[in-house]
Amino acid sequence: MQRILSLFISVVFQPLIIPTLVFGLIFFVVPESTSLPLEFKTRIFYLIVLSTFAIPMITIFGLRLSGTLKSLHMETIQDRVIPFSITSAYYLLTLYFLYDKSELDPILWQVLGIITSTVLVLTLVTFFWKMSAHMTGMGGLLAVVLVLGFKFPTFEVLYPLLLTIMLTGVVGSSRMYLSAHRPVEVYVGLIFGFLVCFLGFSYLWA
Repeated sequence: MQRILSLFISVVFQPLIIPTLVFGLIFFVVPESTSLPLEFKTRIFYLIVLSTFAIPMITIFGLRLSGTLKSLHMETIQDRVIPFSITSAYYLLTLYFLYDKSELDPILWQVLGIITSTVLVLTLVTFFWKMSAHMTGMGGLLAVVLVLGFKFPTFEVLYPLLLTIMLTGVVGSSRMYLSAHRPVEVYVGLIFGFLVCFLGFSYLWA
């Protein structure tokens, strides 16, 4: 039962969901963080969901069905290289699109730029070490919640922060319970994701 629960948590709170959660926070929970009109926020949000979550997920399932990917859990470094590289390409294409539309609000491409930078470094590391992508994502989400709380007084940060901390612990514990990562891979991923996003988003809304 505990293994099934750990698998469920790992699937639901996978790294690909983090950009959706970050843009959801920025667009709909802390709307003053961007000057984008609500109509455009909804459209851009759908684009983010499609290009950073849905399409990469479909691609990964396709790799699994074709036999290119041995397991959806990507237990080895070899399993991670191709999916991570393809995902990086999707993120870069989306970043370019938002940069090209920067007249809407430059913060759009800047936010995705920070996330994409994290993904690119994670992908490069994946060629020789298995840093936890789950915890990199959770560390980044935790940093975003903190920065939004610091920069925007109207954002009631307490409960979102407590929820994010709890989820971070649950996800990290699930990854180690499944033997998907060693503790050091979990901790380094968490610290890396947190530092990059905390510094990046603090500068963004300075």
